[in-house]
Amino acid sequence: MRIEILDTTLRDGEQTQGVSYSPLEKLHIATALLRDVKVDRIEVASARVSAGEEEAVRLITAWASQNDMLDRIEVLGFVDGDNSLNWIRNAGGRVINLLCKGSLRHLEKQLRKTPEEHVNNIRQIVNMASAYGMRTNVYLEDWSNGMISSEDYVMFMVDSLSHDRIDRFMLPDTLGILNPDQTLRFCRKMTERYPTLNFDFHAHNDYDLAMANIYAAISAGVRGIHVTVNGMGERAGNAPLSSVIGIVNDHLGVTTGVNEYEMTRISRIVETFSGIRIPVNKPVIGANVFTQTSGVHADGDNKDNLYCSNLKPERFGRKRKYALGKQSGKATIRKNLEEFGLELSQEALARVTERVIELGDKKETVTTEDLPFIISDVLGNDRSGYRIFIKNYSLSLSSGLKPSASVQIDIDGELYQETSSGDGQYDAFMKAVRKIYEHLGRTLPVLTDYEVSIPPGGKTDALVETVIRWSYEGREFRTKGLDADQTESAIKATEKMLNIIESDEIKPVYKNLIEMSDGI
Repeated sequence: MRIEILDTTLRDGEQTQGVSYSPLEKLHIATALLRDVKVDRIEVASARVSAGEEEAVRLITAWASQNDMLDRIEVLGFVDGDNSLNWIRNAGGRVINLLCKGSLRHLEKQLRKTPEEHVNNIRQIVNMASAYGMRTNVYLEDWSNGMISSEDYVMFMVDSLSHDRIDRFMLPDTLGILNPDQTLRFCRKMTERYPTLNFDFHAHNDYDLAMANIYAAISAGVRGIHVTVNGMGERAGNAPLSSVIGIVNDHLGVTTGVNEYEMTRISRIVETFSGIRIPVNKPVIGANVFTQTSGVHADGDNKDNLYCSNLKPERFGRKRKYALGKQSGKATIRKNLEEFGLELSQEALARVTERVIELGDKKETVTTEDLPFIISDVLGNDRSGYRIFIKNYSLSLSSGLKPSASVQIDIDGELYQETSSGDGQYDAFMKAVRKIYEHLGRTLPVLTDYEVSIPPGGKTDALVETVIRWSYEGREFRTKGLDADQTESAIKATEKMLNIIESDEIKPVYKNLIEMSDGI
């Protein structure tokens, strides 16, 4: 049995506080969802919101029309005569998701109409849409409260509209109030009473039950599910696309047309455009969810993948990792070394493990990228693998003047020096380094992400951890620096980057490391 997936990242997901996509960003997300992720339908906007919203819908519908996907583009409209219909038509759309009242309280208190009046108003719009060559789906807003307190009204609405030209009846848990038992019971009443109608379920996550309610809705026979990328949405958000796909494919014996492998990429796209970072423990897409921390787990995986499940990271464009910290054991270190293609003697392995645990006890984050440097330090060859050293630098910040930097770098025993200005001290530093590399005819990676953190409750003298993500020759990798000064920690991370890309001795190790980092 196949489940239909509607993604509403660009409509309900954009109701996340502080999020607003530009028309081009909406187009980019829409094309990725339909072409790459292969969701069945997308809800891209609310009618009559703004000129920018109309421009976004025009861009998306123009692309969809060229790619024979126009019927998969849906826009939220209102019971407002032909106003929403005309707005959607003018923007190139031909599917309206009509927002109606699914509870008697909402109808009486907000619209101040009788059920019969509301049905007649809806039917007029459905008939107009049909005359315009448009299709209609109906949202029964606040349906969950309707089923709890005014079930007769809900049934009257569906009874009255069941023979109209409505493709789908959408059942939203608008305030996220349902539990799985209620969802199963209410959805089953709908599917058993109206076996010929198509129902969608729209969950919200206010009680952290969105995924459980999705499970219950599908179990009750609902065949359409609404999701958002990264679970974005009003208040606590909606059901996350990635989690829904994992549960549908692994636990419910049903299928979708969604391409699992694209989950990580679409999540990163939405993270970038929205500015809302993905929690590291977010199922399927979080940075840590395919990382084993316990040394016991690494040992079990070494022996027979004892701590692996069907939720394999490769399905989602990820790779399994083994964290380094105070809970690391020799098995954890050995797992990481396997990824690098390195081997250590038992004595050296024990010393490296001890050093990693020591760093973890200090609450310092130890990344896999640090491991070769920790090995070098522990074995008494501190930075011996380096061919490049940032010998000296002078940073200047003055009011009214651009920050400037003078940098001296030792490359294979030769000193090079350049001076530059920039929009910040680190920007000035990097521009000076680029001058040196341009003089040598070498290229540098592109900085793609820059993250700064201090320990919780940290004060002005707290250590600053800077993690920089780089893109180089089609690969991505990260380097980390730690210092009491933010700019100096970034410079330490940059020195590591220079050695990764330039050192013949280190490059073979990091060729594997960079490949391993693709799924981060």
